[in-house]
Amino acid sequence: ETRAARRHVGHDQELAVRERRDMALASTEHWGQEVSYEERACEGGKFATVEVTEKPVDEALREAMPKVMKYVGGTNDKGIGMGMTVPISFAVFPNEDGSLQKKLKVWFRIPNQFQSNPPIPSDESIKIEERESITVYSTQFGGYAKEADYIAHATQLCAALEGTATYRSDVYFCTGYDPPMKPYGRRNEVWLVKT
Repeated sequence: ETRAARRHVGHDQELAVRERRDMALASTEHWGQEVSYEERACEGGKFATVEVTEKPVDEALREAMPKVMKYVGGTNDKGIGMGMTVPISFAVFPNEDGSLQKKLKVWFRIPNQFQSNPPIPSDESIKIEERESITVYSTQFGGYAKEADYIAHATQLCAALEGTATYRSDVYFCTGYDPPMKPYGRRNEVWLVKT
């Protein structure tokens, strides 16, 4: 059973990766200060969002992610599972010193076949919101990412972009591509939003 399940997950990821490749319209690799980053166009559309405040990022994620998973898994007015798309991204809000405010917002892009008429979440803390497409500067890293990792990579990326690019300073996105049970070859990214 696990082998079949694993194959299924692999297939989903394969599809998601293919979908992502299609989205990476403007991908340019840059190397600066030991940081590899790319400029990428991220598709807009309807997203399921959950906002958590008054909690540190790692704790807020532990609260928000299961809500999104349940919604995607069928806790909605149509009772249908939509299947996961990757990445799942969440917006964080930096302070002047680079530390993060106690606030985050998870953004899960509704899969294409449900974009025109997304199921209504049973959980009222989940909102369906429209987001414009955005262009981001993205840097990638591995492991099980925690708040400190996202901050460190965001700081490096800011330093690499210094003087060459403009981006929003009030918010950036952190993303994950892998389910929690995948121990190796994990992929995380930090996205600074180009202005």
